[in-house]
Amino acid sequence: MEAVIRGVFSAAFLYSALRVTTPILFAALGGAVAKKAGVTNIGLEGTMLASALAGVVGSAYTQSLLIGALCGIATGLLISGLLAYFAIKLKAEIFLTGLMMNMIASGATVFIMYMLTKDKGTTTKLKSLVFPQVPLPLIKDIPFVGEVVSNHNILTYLAFLSVALVWFFINRTKLGIRIRAVGENPKAAESVGINIIKTQVTALLICGFLASLGGMYLSMGYVSWFSRDMTAGRGFTAVAAQYLGRANAGGTLMASLVFGTADALANVLQSLRVPAEFVQMIPYAATLLGLVFYSVNAKRIRRLKKLAK
Repeated sequence: MEAVIRGVFSAAFLYSALRVTTPILFAALGGAVAKKAGVTNIGLEGTMLASALAGVVGSAYTQSLLIGALCGIATGLLISGLLAYFAIKLKAEIFLTGLMMNMIASGATVFIMYMLTKDKGTTTKLKSLVFPQVPLPLIKDIPFVGEVVSNHNILTYLAFLSVALVWFFINRTKLGIRIRAVGENPKAAESVGINIIKTQVTALLICGFLASLGGMYLSMGYVSWFSRDMTAGRGFTAVAAQYLGRANAGGTLMASLVFGTADALANVLQSLRVPAEFVQMIPYAATLLGLVFYSVNAKRIRRLKKLAK
C-alpha cells in the first residue's frame, strides 16, 4: 500500500495522468460539440482508430509529419461525414450507425495494416513519424511542477488548449450559438431560419476533427506505431466523459481527467505486480461509476424541475 501511495503522489504519476487523459479529452470535446447540436456520436472509437492508422501510414510513406496529420484528420472527417449522411440525411438510427462505424473501423484497420505490412498486430515495419515533445521555457526548471507539466507531446498541450477553444466556440461564436440552439430547441431554431441538417453535420465534422487528433496521439505521440484495436475503449470512455461533463467544456475536462487518472492508476498498479485482471478492470469500472453518477444526478435534477413547476 505504501508503494502505491508513493507512486500516486509523485510527479511521474501526474505526468502520466495528463498523457493518458489526452486522447480521451480530444474525443470527449468532439462528442460534446456534437451533443450540443442534439447528436450523440457513438462512433468516436472507430473515428479514433481509423485516424490513428491513417496518420501512421501517411507519415511513413511521405516522411512528412504534416501530411501524416492531414491524412489522419481527413480520415476522421470522412467517417464523421459518413455517419452524418446515414444518420442525419437518411434518418438511420444514429446509435446503430455509430456502432457500425466502430465495427467497420476495427476490421478495416487490420485489413489495411496487413495489406501494407503483412502483419495483423502492429505497424512497426513502417517508419512512421511522431509529434514532438515540447519543454516549456522557465516552467521546466521549477521543481515538481516542471516535471508534471513540461516536456509533454505537443498534442497534449493542444488538447488542454482545446478546452478553452471549444468553450469560446460554443458560447461566443455565431456558429456555436446556432449549434446550441439546434440542440436545445430544433423547431425554434428552424423557425428563425437555421438549417438544422447543415448545423448538425457541421457539428459532427468538428467532432470528427477533434477525435482524429485523439487517435493520432495514440499512434504518433503516446507510441510511434499503430496496433490492432489500440484505442482499447477510449472512444466509449470519451462518450461517458462527455455525458458526465454535461457536454460543457469545463465539465468534460474534469470528467476526462478522472478517467485518465484511473487509467494511469492502472498502469501504476500493473508495475507493482497487482493481478492483471484487477488492473484491467479499473478504467472500465471508473467509466461505469461515472455513468451511474450521471444517471443519478440527472434523475435528481429532473425531479427538482418537476417540483419547481
